[in-house]
Amino acid sequence: MIRLFINGLAASAGGGLTYLRNVIPELARRDNVATTVLLNPDLRREFRGSENVSFVEVEAPALNTLRRVWFEQAGLAGLLRNAGAQVLISAGNFALLKSPVPQILLSRNSLYTSRDFFRDVLGRRDYAIWVDTKVKAVFARESIRRAQLTIAPSEAFARELSTWSGKKVIVLHHGFNAAAFERDTAPLPREIETQLADGANALRLLFVSHYNYYRNFETLFRAMPILQKALPDQKIKLYLTCRLDSRANPGTYKAEQASSLVTALRAGRDIVELGTVPYGLLHHLYRACNIYVTPAYAESFAHPLVEAMSSGLPVVASDLPVHREICGGAAVYFERFSPEELAERVVEVYRNQELGAELSRSGAVRAKDFSWETHVTRLLELATELIGRHETSQAAPAAESAAARE
Repeated sequence: MIRLFINGLAASAGGGLTYLRNVIPELARRDNVATTVLLNPDLRREFRGSENVSFVEVEAPALNTLRRVWFEQAGLAGLLRNAGAQVLISAGNFALLKSPVPQILLSRNSLYTSRDFFRDVLGRRDYAIWVDTKVKAVFARESIRRAQLTIAPSEAFARELSTWSGKKVIVLHHGFNAAAFERDTAPLPREIETQLADGANALRLLFVSHYNYYRNFETLFRAMPILQKALPDQKIKLYLTCRLDSRANPGTYKAEQASSLVTALRAGRDIVELGTVPYGLLHHLYRACNIYVTPAYAESFAHPLVEAMSSGLPVVASDLPVHREICGGAAVYFERFSPEELAERVVEVYRNQELGAELSRSGAVRAKDFSWETHVTRLLELATELIGRHETSQAAPAAESAAARE
């Protein structure tokens, strides 16, 4: 029996939350693993208990990142001992600097190594985010150096981290479970159904993300008038799973500039802010749209790409190495800051029905290459190897001491 402890305090939105939503149920099915998960109480209600998965809830660290990290450094070691953990899995980019047990660090924040992000933030004069990210980057790099093992969710991101930190980084793709993703058969909220019905005869584009800078919304918005000019007789709708309101998104990203851009482009009728869509209902939204588009300039994996491919959507993606790794030939790509190229690729997919059908078929096949079962199996193999090495290293001094006494 392996005893794991997962620190999931950092999971509040996006990829971190998607990770826990899928990995925890998979671990619950493993008879040879006992797992303790540290979560914020707001997330606890999403997970059912089981015989081999237990939860620890804390509230104070939810206030901000610094308080969370301070709590982890001061109090996590005691929780590990109380749980009898053999391996710590730190799921939020930051390691426990003095862990009493071997530690696996899951690193998935590509902002710390992204020159585009720092350039973008400075261009927006958002100096607070620039400083905050730089400080966190220092600790993230030290975390990679302190952890016994660091895992990245893509080969492209693993190379970045390895160059940045000077440490070897293991690649372990995140997974996907189509049956679980499509399990909830409840309909979309009526308001969303109404907004989709309004675009019944439109070319419906979809972008799944809360608002932040690195998803590069502005390039997508600037492409909309270009698209409409290229397809003058075709109604076009872009659906967003967020609102362009700083208060309606996690983090401290300022959405008002993006909202003003939409107004200036006179694209308000064509860009539909659905707001947050429950994760279990996203599959309905994917299948209601025609093309999935992502202009992101920084990514470490991009779960929505796999969700879109599994749902049969052709994908138009920015030319990130991560996007090319995840989608391969199941997408067409554009220069990440070029609204003109973005529009050209969308028009290409729309007009060339054979291309769109091929992307849809290829995507459905590619999505099957990602498996949470495979991910967890490999994660447990790595944990078992760490435990073995730790026990060997602990036994050697004891044997030397016994020999000296003889």
